[in-house]
Amino acid sequence: MKDYMTIYKEWLENPYFDEATKEELRAIEGDENEIKERFYMDLEFGTAGLRGIIGAGINRMNIYTVRRATQGLANYIIKQGGAAKGVAIAFDSRHMSPEFAEEAALTLAANGIKAYRFETLRPTPELSFAVRELGCIAGINITASHNPPEYNGYKVYWEDGAQFTPPHDKGIMAEVKAITDFSTLKTMQEDNARVANLFEIIGGAIDDAYIAELKKQVKNQDAIDEMQDQLTIVYTPLHGTGNVPARRVLKELGFTHVYVVPEQELPDGEFPTVSYPNPEAAEAFELALALAKEKNADLVLATDPDADRLGVYVKDAKTGEYHSLTGNMSGCLLAEYTISQIKEKKGLPEDGALIKTIVTTNLADAIAKSYGIRLIECLTGFKYIGQQILGFEQSGKGTYLFGFEESYGCLIGTHARDKDAIVATMALCEAAAYYRTKGMTLWDAMIEMYERYGYYKDDIQSITMKGIEGLEKIRQILATLRSEPPKEIAGYKVLKVRDYQADTIRDMETGEVTATGLPNSNVLYYELPDGAWVYVRPSGTEPKVKFYYGVKGTSLTDADVKSDEMGKAIMEMVKNLDKAV
Repeated sequence: MKDYMTIYKEWLENPYFDEATKEELRAIEGDENEIKERFYMDLEFGTAGLRGIIGAGINRMNIYTVRRATQGLANYIIKQGGAAKGVAIAFDSRHMSPEFAEEAALTLAANGIKAYRFETLRPTPELSFAVRELGCIAGINITASHNPPEYNGYKVYWEDGAQFTPPHDKGIMAEVKAITDFSTLKTMQEDNARVANLFEIIGGAIDDAYIAELKKQVKNQDAIDEMQDQLTIVYTPLHGTGNVPARRVLKELGFTHVYVVPEQELPDGEFPTVSYPNPEAAEAFELALALAKEKNADLVLATDPDADRLGVYVKDAKTGEYHSLTGNMSGCLLAEYTISQIKEKKGLPEDGALIKTIVTTNLADAIAKSYGIRLIECLTGFKYIGQQILGFEQSGKGTYLFGFEESYGCLIGTHARDKDAIVATMALCEAAAYYRTKGMTLWDAMIEMYERYGYYKDDIQSITMKGIEGLEKIRQILATLRSEPPKEIAGYKVLKVRDYQADTIRDMETGEVTATGLPNSNVLYYELPDGAWVYVRPSGTEPKVKFYYGVKGTSLTDADVKSDEMGKAIMEMVKNLDKAV
């Protein structure tokens, strides 16, 4: 733990820090706990970049911690010989996002690295696309995704358009960590950066190129043309970046009945209509579903603030009920549609691959097996799917067909290397049109998949533990599960334990140990009978420990019952662990 009181006083006295920052810090004088929370540690620059509460202090998101992160990135880029390529920068609708984007741009410029900053807010996938389109060495996106309004974040992308992976992650993190004196951080005036050709505003040309790439992914324009007047879509950007590109691509494809939730249409960093802007949460859809019932909509779509994740409700024409699709369900629906249409239109390549993360549904495995294509598992985080695509390109072996993860994110095409909720929005609407030509709804298509492959049900339980004490509890819970793995969960015998930190797969019956074959990660995975599984990891972006799990049932009802029992058993296990530590 750092000497937080000394660092606090230094920020108050050092002329490098601006008066507004000092005023904010003077306001907490005498509140030792608040001072401690802000200064006891550096806001960690991890594999997802930065994410934290906005405010003054080394453990907060502010212009100085953004400068520090950018200086570390600049140092690494220079050592890699990539300074001449420049860096693309995007930002979302959150508080301070434009200001943080500007700070990042000017720090890069001060280091002789050209910054290409978007003129206004843009989605995460477009930033990923821009890095590739402009030939940049890296990209920066200012966003905290679906976190509550008091948060913001800073994501780093490498030249392939994916968030950084080994060896660049460790290299950049080391450079950031090495910076201990904030007053050494470089910056410059925007006017001077422009004159030196180290600062450029980008926008419309990248938008046009991005939308053009999305439209190349359309498989059945004829189905859209046939059904464009018979399909009704409700969409909400949840006060974020998706509004303009999602509406544009749907309009250009020909969809005529698209209704945007008016209360959530415009960017707003307060996210006033929701407690937090997460398309996984039922409350995010309250206004959209009300509009859907009014318009008799066929599907209801919500993108999170940086538009990399898509939430979905679809209408059951038989009952009039709107069903929520989990990320696993919508991902599999899109995987099935995309792969089946590639097969129908031009045939599947011999080296075709479907890629998922290790916490994603086993229904994906069944789809891959059915089409005779390779299934690739990678660690949690879409950057590892991007890494696989890069490997295909570099080796000339492997053809990317589809990739997704359970957390409501997928990628169709290779124009970007991160989750793309704009292309997913487009593709789901296209799939709805296609299935309508067959007399089916998207819900019908979902049920047909279950009938064909099995009723897979996947869910997640998250336990939030805030503050210093919370982080320590999370650490202890993981340590206990690692040293004393459960012998059974919800009546399922634990067959194997995968420890991705130790790179081991232990057979609980024989004691045999083999390697996972994946990079080290603080993750535990319990293999259970009958296609069931449980996966445990601490969140990389929030003070949470997450328990993912999956079961396979004989019907929707059977799968629901088994999943509920699994969820209850996991929460009971956590409660006991919490008491023990």
